[in-house]
Amino acid sequence: MARFDVQLPPELEGGVYANLLNVWHTAHEFTLDFAATLPAQRGPGEGGEEMLRVPAKVTARVKIAPTIVFDVIRALNENMTRYEQTFGPISRPGQDEPTFPPDA
Repeated sequence: MARFDVQLPPELEGGVYANLLNVWHTAHEFTLDFAATLPAQRGPGEGGEEMLRVPAKVTARVKIAPTIVFDVIRALNENMTRYEQTFGPISRPGQDEPTFPPDA
């Protein structure tokens, strides 16, 4: 069994905020773009219909090898379970609630 001595540079200690995750892949790596959404904007869509656009700024891009994707999923699942045991169920917005304010 290995024990990793993870060292965090001082400039990364505060972390970055993200409320959006976009995942994509190539044959050699998975890319996780963590982003923070910006204020929603109404405007015309491609067909001229009005649409709500939600811009997002990537705050961190993490590339991982396909060989550790299941380890990442497992670690997230284990931590979600521990979180819910301590703080209760993680509540998610309901299907009928807008994700973004409709008047934005």
